[in-house]
Amino acid sequence: MADLKLKDLRYLSALASTRHFGRAAAACFVSQPTLSAQLRKLEAYLGVQLIERAPRHVTLTEAGAAIAARAQQIIATSDEIVRLAQTWRDPLAGRLRVATLPTIGPYLLPQILVQMRKSLPRLNLMLYEYQTGAMLEQLRAAEIDLGILALPVDLDGLESRALYEEPFLLAVPESHRLAARRQVQISELGEDTLLLLEDGHCLREQALAVCARSRAHERADFRATSLETLRQMVAAGAGVTLLPALACRGAYGAAAGLRLLPLVKPVPTRQIGAIWRQSSARAPAIGAFCELLIRHGGSGRRA
Repeated sequence: MADLKLKDLRYLSALASTRHFGRAAAACFVSQPTLSAQLRKLEAYLGVQLIERAPRHVTLTEAGAAIAARAQQIIATSDEIVRLAQTWRDPLAGRLRVATLPTIGPYLLPQILVQMRKSLPRLNLMLYEYQTGAMLEQLRAAEIDLGILALPVDLDGLESRALYEEPFLLAVPESHRLAARRQVQISELGEDTLLLLEDGHCLREQALAVCARSRAHERADFRATSLETLRQMVAAGAGVTLLPALACRGAYGAAAGLRLLPLVKPVPTRQIGAIWRQSSARAPAIGAFCELLIRHGGSGRRA
């Protein structure tokens, strides 16, 4: 009897993720007939039905779902072996899968990519964006190597490193009564309408904690999906918000109709850090990338 093949487990894992033969085949870079035939061979080899096939619907049997879950673990371990071997050959080369928060990545990464090409030319970044909860799940599932997010978080088997502290600025419409001020205190906000990101963004909770010192109240019928939506809504006069300093640099800080006001000391900040698996084979590359972020990225005080 032939040995169990890793590629067949990849086919099953892809089908479990997509629930569609065509999309699973595309994800595995094979034709649909090839993927279908190999999965039938896998069922024959294991002696159990894995897939319920219908003309327009694909589901896994109970056995198929359990085996697919274990297959994903095996695939992750196999990929880790490949990365470990690559690390021994050249620890600062190859693919590094990095995820950032949506409130960090668009503003931080452009600052460091040019320098990275100079300092770490053999390192190939694959970039993702996740909110905190999803990022932790992807990291523990070995789907990414490194996460850049706001600390603290529940580590539980993960390592972390502080990178920099990022101050907040108050964003108000240019017609706001405080717009001409050089600095403000959060407590100076009156009955202002507070605009925030939707649930799931840690920046939402941080902004609520800071603005608790004022009389500002959250707009109940609005939740932004991005900082850019918040920025435009403030410029349109719909309310005020807090923005991280890195998202206020350059063209971002020159948005028409908007004023960005520094806050008086003690200035509220968020701690930006890196997290990765304790068992990661990419520790040397992760360390080098973190050093790059500390030297060339971020704003405010270094950690």
